[in-house]
Amino acid sequence: MATKLKGRDLLCLKDFSKEEILEIISFGDKLKMDSMVGKQEHYLEGKSVAMIFQKASTRTRVSFEVAAFELGAHALYLNANDMQLHRGETISDTAHVLSRYVAGIVARVFAHQDLIDLAANSDSPIINALSDLSHPCQILGDLMTIREKKGTLKGLRLAYVGDGNNVANSLLLGAARVGMNIAIASPKGFEPREDIIKTATEIAKQSDSSVLVTNDPLVSVQDVDVVYTDVWASMGQEAEHEERVKVMRPFSLTADLMEHAKKDAIVLHCLPAHRGEEITDEVMDGPQSMVFDQAENRLHIQKAVLALLLG
Repeated sequence: MATKLKGRDLLCLKDFSKEEILEIISFGDKLKMDSMVGKQEHYLEGKSVAMIFQKASTRTRVSFEVAAFELGAHALYLNANDMQLHRGETISDTAHVLSRYVAGIVARVFAHQDLIDLAANSDSPIINALSDLSHPCQILGDLMTIREKKGTLKGLRLAYVGDGNNVANSLLLGAARVGMNIAIASPKGFEPREDIIKTATEIAKQSDSSVLVTNDPLVSVQDVDVVYTDVWASMGQEAEHEERVKVMRPFSLTADLMEHAKKDAIVLHCLPAHRGEEITDEVMDGPQSMVFDQAENRLHIQKAVLALLLG
């Protein structure tokens, strides 16, 4: 196992090179193959991982807990309400203490600044399990899935349709880094962050790929290899749900919209899905959907991240 990533924080994909991203994906492929033949190496034998979850989760929590177990580590699930953070202890004090106990800290937070503060005060690596800015582990699993299905990443065309949220931000950075062409279609006022678009565009110039942000879903999906969507109202935006549905209805991933993509295009969704809103049952359950393979790969990529950064 390569060790050059050992000790690194994983907060945002812009901090990782193309080679480093591909190393993580390739190690995820290896761990998946090992699992399929019943082989399991305890790269983190005797170590513990703290998992701070400010936000509820299904796939992220389960995949990280199972990943830690299969690597021989012990995962400690820490609900923020059950910690002293709930009673006013600072993030910096929490980081100083936890990093003396554990090999690494996985954190799923509302504000990305919390991750920055954790990393600044922890001697153990910090892994972003989701923030309002980015969702890097999700996108690493997505890239693993795309390469698994398409055989390559370089030169592929990916369309993301819907809210320009943390997933869209990380897709922009991840796709640009590995040389994929990406088009984001969001309603006016719901585009990804301008600084992320700028950074992704600069990265794309280096990797000979392209970044397009548009308000027209038809433009984004023309002849693409991958079509991706996500919920229109993320956790914490429930009060905006009704209004967001009205604005984003034209961005629903339907069979009609898929007609504009390549015939062998695959469909991805990071889940949970609000069926009938951002994606129809026909597409979600159709032959082009790789959504559940994508969800499975969260486990394998999480194992790769933990093993490479904490091993």
